[in-house]
Amino acid sequence: MTVAETIRARLQALEPLALDLVDESEQHRGHAGYREGGNTHWRLSIVSARFSGQGTVARHRMIYQALGSLMQHPIHALAITARSPEEEKGNR
Repeated sequence: MTVAETIRARLQALEPLALDLVDESEQHRGHAGYREGGNTHWRLSIVSARFSGQGTVARHRMIYQALGSLMQHPIHALAITARSPEEEKGNR
């Protein structure tokens, strides 16, 4: 299983209605945490009903908990956009 597949699988615990995951590692070549082959710098956009009524910090904690040890290795940086379904409707 690839790192992206593992991330997606672990995030299923949050029952996402939408999930977009992009490996941006190559854009960070030469920066801290970069490793050849990628899988270090990610951009995540996720919509889940579990985020309803939760603030940004709580949402990020839920994501970090779902990802577990991946947050130490191989993930070095994770840019997160986490929305509830109600917020997603407002952005269309």
